[in-house]
Amino acid sequence: MKKLNNLKKRGLRNRKKLKSVSTNRYRVSVFKSLKNISAQIIDDKEKKTIVSASSIEKEIKANKKKKSETSILMGEILAKRAVEKKITKVYFDRGPYKYHGRIKMFAESLRKNGLEF
Repeated sequence: MKKLNNLKKRGLRNRKKLKSVSTNRYRVSVFKSLKNISAQIIDDKEKKTIVSASSIEKEIKANKKKKSETSILMGEILAKRAVEKKITKVYFDRGPYKYHGRIKMFAESLRKNGLEF
């Protein structure tokens, strides 16, 4: 229970800090499980998801080799979908996860493929 509470605390703390940065930008929210990773770009003013991508999708599952490679591929796909919708400036909401490992690879892949944050 203590670990779960610490994760919730970290998630709330990170989102509180991000509220000050969120002026006229969309939020990239990430969810990570032991096998999969999913992300979405959210408009907080209208409370709607604009673009999303998940490692459960058929095209990503076909190319899946390692979890780290899947994270990089997810970043590329989400960035391409965002650029198609003319989204370039976002802020990265990592939630309760540390900026390390698969989350870091995902964020660097987003940056490399055209999103600014």
